[in-house]
Amino acid sequence: MAKIPKKMKRSVRFMALMTLERVNKGGAYSNLLLNEMINQGELNQKDIGLFTELVYGTISRQRLIEFYIAPLIAHAKKIDDWVKTLLYLSVYQLEFLDKVPDHAILNEAVEIAKTKGNPGTGKFVNGVLRNYLRQEKPDLTTITDPIERLAITISLPDWLTQRLVEQIGYEETERLGLSLYQPSHVSGRVDTRKLSREQAIHVLQEEGLDVEASQISPYGIIAEKGRLVSSTLFHDGIMTIQDESSMLVAPAMQIEPEHHVLDACAAPGGKTTHIATFLDPACGGEVTALDVHEHKVKLIEENAVRLGVANTVYAQKIDAREVNEQFDEQFDRILVDAPCSGFGLLRRKPDIRYKKNEHDLANLPTIQLAILESAAAVLKPSGILTYSTCTILKEENQEVIAAFLERHPDFERIDVLVDPVLQSSIKEKMLTLYPHQFYTDGFFICCLRKK
Repeated sequence: MAKIPKKMKRSVRFMALMTLERVNKGGAYSNLLLNEMINQGELNQKDIGLFTELVYGTISRQRLIEFYIAPLIAHAKKIDDWVKTLLYLSVYQLEFLDKVPDHAILNEAVEIAKTKGNPGTGKFVNGVLRNYLRQEKPDLTTITDPIERLAITISLPDWLTQRLVEQIGYEETERLGLSLYQPSHVSGRVDTRKLSREQAIHVLQEEGLDVEASQISPYGIIAEKGRLVSSTLFHDGIMTIQDESSMLVAPAMQIEPEHHVLDACAAPGGKTTHIATFLDPACGGEVTALDVHEHKVKLIEENAVRLGVANTVYAQKIDAREVNEQFDEQFDRILVDAPCSGFGLLRRKPDIRYKKNEHDLANLPTIQLAILESAAAVLKPSGILTYSTCTILKEENQEVIAAFLERHPDFERIDVLVDPVLQSSIKEKMLTLYPHQFYTDGFFICCLRKK
C-alpha cells in the first residue's frame, strides 16, 4: 500500500473507512472507536457530525447495502475487504445522504481506492459506483421468504429477526428495526439533590446546548446537539451521562435512606451512583458495588468521587456468582443488572448485530440465573431484588425470571414503579422497553420481593 498523504488521512471519509475497517476486524465496538477518533482532536464539530453519521449509518444499514450492491460485484474475482467497506460507505452516502453531490462522493472514493490500493482498484470502484447510479436498485419484494426480506430491510440477522417476530410480531419488529436507523440522542442524569432538573436545563441552554426534559425519567435530560460532557454540570459532578431507561432502575428499587444496598454487577457505576443519591450515610445507608475486574472497580470508585457520593459507595472486586460466599443475609435491596447480549443497545452500538450470535445467547441465561440465585441468598426477608438487563430478548428476561421463581417460591414479583406513561410497557409486573417506543435503549426491569 502506498503512503497515504496527510490531507487524505485527515479527511472525514478516509477516517470513517479506517474506523469501519477496525470494527469489521473486531478491534472494538464502533462507539468506542468513534470516541477515540474524535478525541484525537483533528475534526471540527461539523466534521464530527458527518463522521459519526458515516460510521453508524454504514454499519446500521450494511445488510441492506450489501443487497443493493451484490449484483454489481457478483462477477468480480476477488475483492479486498477494505474495498468492499469503501463501496458500502460510498453507497450509504449516495443512497441516504443528500448534502454532498454524487460526483464528489465518487471522486473521493476513487482517490482513496487509488491511493490505498492502486489505479486498478480506483477503476474498479469507479465502475461499480457509476453502475450503481445508472441502474435500478434490486427490488426487496423479490425476496420470497418474509423473514429474510424483513431482516434485509432492517439490516438485522435472520435469526434475531425471527426471534423478535415471534416475540412482538412482524409489523412491530419492522417498526423497531427501522427506528434503529435514527441517530441516538445523548441523555444525562441530574442529581436533583444539588439542582432541580428545570434549573439544570436552564444552565445547559445558557451554555448553548439544545436540551429538553426526558418524558420517562424525572432525572433525565435529552440533548439533541451539543456535548453534555463539555458542560459545567458534568464537570462539577451535578450531572452524568446515562441512558433514560437506565435511570428507571434505582427509583424502582424503593430505596430508603438507611438501607444497605448491593449492586452485584456495578461497573461503570451509573446505577450505583444513582442508588447512592437515595441513601443517607448519616443514617447508615450505603451501597456495596461489585465487579469481577479490578480496573472496573477503580472506574466505579472514580465515578463515585466525581459525583460526590464516595462516602456512600464501597466498591469491591468480587464475582457476582460468589456473592453468597462473601456476604451474609444483610442487604435490604439488591440490584442484579446482569451481563447480557446487549441487544437493547443496537442504536448506539449497531455492530452488536454482527458480533453476537445464537451461541452467545445460549450461554447467557445460565450466567444470569446463577447471579440471581447467589444474590437471593444475601437478601433480608421482605427485601427487594431487582433484575435488569439492556436486552430485549425474552430468553434473557422473562424466561430467566420464570426459572428463578420456579426454584425460589419464597420470592414474588411486585409492581415496577415508573411514570404512568410507561404503564403500557409493563406485562405481568415486568417492564420491557423497546428501542422504538421512546427512542431509548431497549431495557428490562423486574422487581422481586423476598416473602
